[in-house]
Amino acid sequence: MGGHEDRMVDGILFSCDRARLDVAAIHEFLSRDSYWVPGIHRNLVERSIANSTCFGAYDGTRQVAFARVVTDGVGFAYLCDVFVLPDVRGRGLSKHLMDYVMAHPDLQRIRRFVLATRDAHELYAKYGFTPLTHPHRFMERYDPDALSR
Repeated sequence: MGGHEDRMVDGILFSCDRARLDVAAIHEFLSRDSYWVPGIHRNLVERSIANSTCFGAYDGTRQVAFARVVTDGVGFAYLCDVFVLPDVRGRGLSKHLMDYVMAHPDLQRIRRFVLATRDAHELYAKYGFTPLTHPHRFMERYDPDALSR
């Protein structure tokens, strides 16, 4: 995936620089606080980061938000693991993070960009996400315990 310029908004740095990622903090949030991958093992978080385009938000050196996109860069992209730490919510960071994600040069011509959310439909709708156009065409193989075994 190509480069994406760092961006500073209201004192928060948004970056795709993998060297900045705080894998321990990402793992802690995902394994302890997320509803979508509770109990995920750290080695699986590391592998998911290695195989994704990742986005971080930083208040100084502290990582306060994260998102990643799994994509082939052309036909398909999946936005996942989006979070803002609880103590910095309410400052518009999710919107700024999504602005940054959606501006990535490699994501400008994605034919099908998908995500799954339990509670942030309104945020994602602002970026053009809608319910599936043809839900009857989509299938899944779901194993809720796969990441915690």
